[in-house]
Amino acid sequence: MSFDIVQTPTLQAVATQDEKLLADHLQKRVDEAISQSEAQPGVERAIAAHGAAGERLKRLQKAERVLNAYARASREQMAASGPAVLDAIVESAAAGGKPDFRKLDECAALENQNNYASRAIQRVIEHLIPLAQIALLREESHALTSKARAVERIAQERAEKVLGHLRDAVSEEVVLPVDMSKGVAGALLAYAAGYKLRAAQAAENADQVEKSYCKIREAAREW
Repeated sequence: MSFDIVQTPTLQAVATQDEKLLADHLQKRVDEAISQSEAQPGVERAIAAHGAAGERLKRLQKAERVLNAYARASREQMAASGPAVLDAIVESAAAGGKPDFRKLDECAALENQNNYASRAIQRVIEHLIPLAQIALLREESHALTSKARAVERIAQERAEKVLGHLRDAVSEEVVLPVDMSKGVAGALLAYAAGYKLRAAQAAENADQVEKSYCKIREAAREW
């Protein structure tokens, strides 16, 4: 290492002069710290809850698709079977016997099932899916906040460890400024800030969905 302290009073020590290798090394340490944060019990639970909320929403969206397909097929079946039911009644009466209404029971059962399928679709769309979306956004916000706090704790621990290693140098120079923003701890704090920003956005989105849901419910009551 060659420098002139008169010309360069501010020094920067790096692990290697190879900038790409330095960046790769830094990213590796950051990735390890992120994985460490995700393995912490509180964060792990929050991530699991977020995943469960996402699965719940997917199941409800699948239910909507299945019910819509059933309702469409049911309507087509009723439209196709209607003339056949009437023909059976006419033919039984024409034969001189008692009119045969047995096929009418099948048609009525089909119509009843279709009505309940329509009501189920309405419930899924108007209530269950919005509530699941709100829950998912709330859990996302909580998971990101938990992760941000865990990453900040790891960054704090790393900073304290680095400062501990520098105590001998400080005893020689009395004061030794250290810019943690350019190292792993600083990168972790940047990640944590990003998680917090996303958490706030998820919470805001949840508030907006909840507000819309409440307005629709209130309008339905007034109607």
